Amino acid sequence: SSFEEMTNVTTVLEFRLLGFSSNPHCQILLFTVFLVIYILTILGNIIIISVVTLEPRLHSPMYKFLKNLSFLEVCYTTTIVPKMLANLLAKRKSISFSGCMAQLYYFISLGATECYLLAVMAYDRYLAVCEPLHYGVAMTAETFTLLAVGSWVTGVFTGFLPCLMVSRLHFCSYNLIDHFFCDISPLLKLSCSDTTVTEAVIFILSLLVLSSCFVLTLVSYLLIILSILKIPSASGKRITFSTCSSHLMVVTIYYGTMISMYVRPTYNLSSELNKAVSVLYTVVTPLLNPLIYSLRNKAFKKALEKIVIRY
Repeated sequence: SSFEEMTNVTTVLEFRLLGFSSNPHCQILLFTVFLVIYILTILGNIIIISVVTLEPRLHSPMYKFLKNLSFLEVCYTTTIVPKMLANLLAKRKSISFSGCMAQLYYFISLGATECYLLAVMAYDRYLAVCEPLHYGVAMTAETFTLLAVGSWVTGVFTGFLPCLMVSRLHFCSYNLIDHFFCDISPLLKLSCSDTTVTEAVIFILSLLVLSSCFVLTLVSYLLIILSILKIPSASGKRITFSTCSSHLMVVTIYYGTMISMYVRPTYNLSSELNKAVSVLYTVVTPLLNPLIYSLRNKAFKKALEKIVIRY
C-alpha cells in the first residue's frame, strides 16, 4: 500500500555531514582555527556581559541591548561550532535526525532574534540622536524590557514553521549533507519530496523577517545621518556618529552575509561558496561583535579598565 511505501521512504535516522575537506591535515588546521575563534568569541562576549553588568554607568538601554546581543552570539555560535569541531576530528561525521532538526530550529530562531535585536538597537540609537530630549521618556526601563523580550519571543516563534516544514519532508536512503551543519538549503536538496511549497514559505518568511528589520534599521540610520549632518561643529558630528558607528558596522556585516545567503534561489550557489559564506556568519561574525563594540567604544574601554583595576 502507499502508506507502507511512505513509511519506507523516511528511513533516514541520521545525516552524515560532509563538512569541509577530506584531507586530514586540513581538518586539523581548520579544527585549530575554529576552536581558537570559538574560545575568543565566548570570552569576548562574556567580557561584554560582565562589564555591562558590573559597571553602573553602562546600565543604559544601549548597553543593555548590547548585553542581549552578546548573550545571543554565545548561544548562536554554540548551536553550530561545537558539533562542527567534533565532526572535524571524527571519522564518522554524523548527526541524528532529531539533533539536525534541533540545530536547524535554534539556528533559525537565534538568527531571527538577532535581526529583531539589531533593529531595536537601531531604533534606540535613532531616539538617542534624533530625539535626545524625549529619549528618557521614550526609552524607559519598561520600553527596553518590552523591546528586548519582544525580540526574543518573536525569534522563538519565527523558527517553528520552517523547522516543522523541513522535518515533515521525506528523506530517502541518501543522507549526505554537503555542509558542516543542518542548514535549510542542503536539507531541501536532499529531500525526495516535492519541496516547492516549503521553499516558497521559507523564502517568503526570510524575506519578511530580513526586509522588515533591514528597512527599520536603514530608516533609523538615514534619520540619524540626516540629524548628524545638521550638527554645526565637526567634533559634534564626530562624537555623535561614533556612538552609532560600531552598531552600523555590525549591522552591515550581518545583513550583507544574511541577504546574500537566504534571499535568493538557493540552488545556484556552489556548495563550497555556500560553506564559506556560512562560516562568515556562524563563526566569524559572533567574534567581530565584541571586537567592534569594545575597541570602538570609549565608555566601554574605560569601564573595562576600571573593573580590571578593581578586581
